[in-house]
Amino acid sequence: MKTLRGWVAAAARRFWRLGLRLTLLLGLICLAIAFGFTLYAVGALPSLQPWHTERLREEFSASRHGEIDFAGYLLREAKLFDELREKVATWDASDEALVYSRFNATGRLSLLVEGAPYNRSFRLKPAQPVGSALLIHGLSDSPYSMKALAESLHARGFEVTVLRVPGHGTLPSMMTEMTAADWTAAVRIAARDVAARASAGQLFYVGGYSTGGTLALQYTLDSLEDGALRKPDRVLLVSPAIELTKVATLANVIDLFSIVPIPLLEKVRWQEVAVEYDPYKFNSFPVNATRQVNRATRELQQALVRATESGRIAQMPPVVTWQSVVDSTVGARGVVDTLYARLKGAGHRLVLFDVNRQQALNSVQRPGARKLIERLEQGVRGYALDVVTNTHAQTSQVSVHHFLPDGTQTVRETTLVWPQNLVSLGHVALPFPPDDAAYGLMPGSGRDGIPSIGSWLLRGENGAVTISLGSLTRPRSNPFWPLIDEDIDTLVAADRTRVQR
Repeated sequence: MKTLRGWVAAAARRFWRLGLRLTLLLGLICLAIAFGFTLYAVGALPSLQPWHTERLREEFSASRHGEIDFAGYLLREAKLFDELREKVATWDASDEALVYSRFNATGRLSLLVEGAPYNRSFRLKPAQPVGSALLIHGLSDSPYSMKALAESLHARGFEVTVLRVPGHGTLPSMMTEMTAADWTAAVRIAARDVAARASAGQLFYVGGYSTGGTLALQYTLDSLEDGALRKPDRVLLVSPAIELTKVATLANVIDLFSIVPIPLLEKVRWQEVAVEYDPYKFNSFPVNATRQVNRATRELQQALVRATESGRIAQMPPVVTWQSVVDSTVGARGVVDTLYARLKGAGHRLVLFDVNRQQALNSVQRPGARKLIERLEQGVRGYALDVVTNTHAQTSQVSVHHFLPDGTQTVRETTLVWPQNLVSLGHVALPFPPDDAAYGLMPGSGRDGIPSIGSWLLRGENGAVTISLGSLTRPRSNPFWPLIDEDIDTLVAADRTRVQR
């Protein structure tokens, strides 16, 4: 017996030492990764501007302001934007970086968007509402990214509230302090207000774009567990962030040395530092943004697992998603395999926008997008699938292929065509109409003779202009937006008929 006890004790000591060594090794690896990123950030990133380093005090925080109502949230937001104006007024107006930035109130970019009023939460009110909707924008974006969808719902009689998520719409530096808990608390506050505005018999929708889609889904799943939260009648998602790549986990360690109070190490907070010319989207991107969206998507995945295991997933309201099959920001597979694989019923619908399948482009296209669509078309699905793709390989005209869970297939022709030289849609394109004043790709898009950002297509050597020429090739608006608008019309009409029975 003593021999056995001695053997067990010796084995325990060996395992303890092994665990200690592995912990130390992991710690050294994390330090090496953080040190390597620090060298990159300090040596390679451009100089920081005031909007990267200065902070605002009036931003909403879940820990400090979690008990306020939506009226209180809007009041705090008004103070925040007052503070922003005061802060910008202290900067050097002759600085070239400021002159050509979104923060120059008299610059052409500000004139293009008439002072950028949609960086703040806003509400569209019809004369006689048929329901209420809450829409939530994405990471580094602003409420403007939900404006077109809000107007589509408003045209069908909805009162629509678009929430500005904490950390957004003001200075990029505010993204270094925001947390996923702040986002969730703000969504709860806004949803409580919006749901209360929809009386008995009226519809209540929630929706979101990118990370806003994550938050909209999380609220919906929470409402299945918490009777105090009103369950939406429908969920509308545009390019939702369901999964991130595993490398996003590195955001938990790579900015470790930013805690050292040395101005030079302030750069370590940033993955990307870019010119802030876009009036409604931050171009610079901090490490914390990746950390928080990774946290939010992981919480969402866990909530989906719990809902599936408990059977509550069957209580999900109809979910409709518009998604580009190629999406370099969040990808399409998370939507397909993590979300829709759990949803059952023809009321759930996934709309995939295929790449341009004209034969002339075959030699330069990657096969992965086609493989995903073929897998879905040929496999067994519990939801409806729409694929927006070329009518045939010799034309730029598109058709909508509709697949029901029971195997029924139909094709609807459209009058829409792929614009010349556009090979695909993408993450940032989907929520904006093609004639959008800020991001439209159609000739003539813009305002008062100022061309839209989405219509810029400059050629030249790198360094010739202050912005990356490569960034201008990514589509910023959706030539097939009319299909989304038609979908909203059909969905609202069907839901109104259902609740009136």
